[in-house]
Amino acid sequence: MLQTIKDRALYEKIHQSPLFENTTEEEFDKLLLECKLKIYENAEKENYFKTPQEGLLIILQGTAEVHIEGQDGSSVLLEVIQEDEIIGFSNFAYYLGEMARPLDKHHIDMEVKENAICLQIPYEVIKQRMDDQNVRDFVLRKMSLRLANVYTSLGEQVRLADEYGESEPYVRRVQDFMSSPVITIGADARTKEIAELMINNSISSIIVVDQIGKLIGIVTEKDLVERVIAGGGSPMDLAAKDIMTKKPHTVRLTDYYYEALTKFYKHGIKHLPVVKAGKPVGIVTFATLIMKRDRNSMNILRTIEESSFENLPIVKAAIYDVLSNLIHDEISTIHTLEIITKFYDRLAKHCVMLAVKSLEDQGKGSPPVPFAWYQMGSGARGEQFMLTDQDHFLVYEDVSSTEAQRVESYFEILGNEIVVHLEQAGYTRCKGFMMASETQWRGTMNDWRERLRKWALQSTPEQILLGYNFLSFRFLYGESSVNDRFVLMVKEQLRKSSTFIYYMAQQEREKPIPQLHQNFLTIFKGRSMADIIDIKKHALFPLHHCLQILGVNNGIINATPLEIISALHKKKKITKDFAEEVRHAYEISLSIRISMSWEKHLRNEKISTEIDLRKLRRWELNELRTTLDTVRALQSHLLSKL
Repeated sequence: MLQTIKDRALYEKIHQSPLFENTTEEEFDKLLLECKLKIYENAEKENYFKTPQEGLLIILQGTAEVHIEGQDGSSVLLEVIQEDEIIGFSNFAYYLGEMARPLDKHHIDMEVKENAICLQIPYEVIKQRMDDQNVRDFVLRKMSLRLANVYTSLGEQVRLADEYGESEPYVRRVQDFMSSPVITIGADARTKEIAELMINNSISSIIVVDQIGKLIGIVTEKDLVERVIAGGGSPMDLAAKDIMTKKPHTVRLTDYYYEALTKFYKHGIKHLPVVKAGKPVGIVTFATLIMKRDRNSMNILRTIEESSFENLPIVKAAIYDVLSNLIHDEISTIHTLEIITKFYDRLAKHCVMLAVKSLEDQGKGSPPVPFAWYQMGSGARGEQFMLTDQDHFLVYEDVSSTEAQRVESYFEILGNEIVVHLEQAGYTRCKGFMMASETQWRGTMNDWRERLRKWALQSTPEQILLGYNFLSFRFLYGESSVNDRFVLMVKEQLRKSSTFIYYMAQQEREKPIPQLHQNFLTIFKGRSMADIIDIKKHALFPLHHCLQILGVNNGIINATPLEIISALHKKKKITKDFAEEVRHAYEISLSIRISMSWEKHLRNEKISTEIDLRKLRRWELNELRTTLDTVRALQSHLLSKL
């Protein structure tokens, strides 16, 4: 019974609920004798209201999810219930004798999150309280809002299903559904003014900004209740800076729907300011996202984040399902890769995290010094639409000579452990051994400085190949401070290596781009090597290499091809029109590679990037010809600059 609870604040909170307010303490205690307090210390799932007499359920602390089981046994999220919200309105038609209980034919589960407290109010208590006009008005408002949300959500899902198909939760961005413009106040604004602004604008939060308009905090209804009303402060004396949540979690305009939803789930918040250059440009609420929710977008995130070493293989299948939907719905190649890359990044980082934890569990300790883990190759460039081989390396802090052997021994073991975990997830081992398990792909900051210096001095074809692979590096896991110093060191070494960059460019001169002539009649005379174009070898690699060299020559490293193109244009090293042509050629090359490889994957054939020109339609040949012409022009541009 609730009277046994030691937390008086919780007792008072329930008494102040609209369902119980205006009752004497004696009346209140009598009603509570018939209620049940449910405390969940661990995440639990239970059958949702086996009988309608169980009534309503109020979430006093924490959150809960309501699921319905589909015909195929899969679980679909119906709604997410947060603090002070109520479950069970579907029973009211039964209470009123109008119809059979509407959910009897379905299996409904309620999954309560950790450390949640709920109050179950049986039908008999509800019946007594409904005699109070204020209670009836409260219940009517809540039911009306729930009904409005159901219709809005249903309409939104139907519209988006027509527009995007299964890919909707992956392609929509924060800027598509945020509320804008956002109402802001200064840090010295009185809480009375804040409350009036909320009431007048029908909003539940206000952004706090500094004198130049940058975000410094947020004030929500909950802040007003807990820090002013319950805290006993005066609305006239307290200011925004006294009650606001400082440095709130934020999202960007270009963040995806599922990324914003993840932040709500992870941090247990209801409001996310949208920022651009540190200034608020909009706000997203949890309620908004729930109306647009899609369970699949959260399932894959949970599959990744909750996976252990044993079930890592299932993540690959989950990501491939998303990829299949994106391809089927004809989402643009660049957009598809951007989305899939985010999932692969999560998977790769999770594998490294599991590797670190595995060493701790084996009694081999934690990392002895801060480190950073990097990807190379297609994964680092954001082009890995299907899991391929591993390309990665480790960098860690410099240590004294007495500590060097111990530290190197740990990272040797960690490098091997990372390889094993990535292999378990579906990444094959690199045939060229470009992995952190190998001595030359891990080391201290000084080790890497010396390694880069030797590559530059030798400038052999083998060293240049290593340089190409290395220059696509992208930081994924570890200490950002280590990454910052590493990037500065690499830039410094490259500035001293102009000869190495020159030799890299000269190698491109020796790899001319094939020409596709207008007359294709010769290809019907019999198959020859002239009928074959390798889109990876003849388009993507030359494009990557040219961009890498141009990027390094202009101080641009640690960037994807699209980022290099944008940076070169911003630095006025290439024109806007040429940047667009190169971007288009890049997208066409990737699109061809993805479509070919995916079709072969579905047919369970060996993946190849070779194109039989005789099988292409005329417009496809024209696109390919334009792409190769643009890559050739980029190659010429590079050679003219060095």
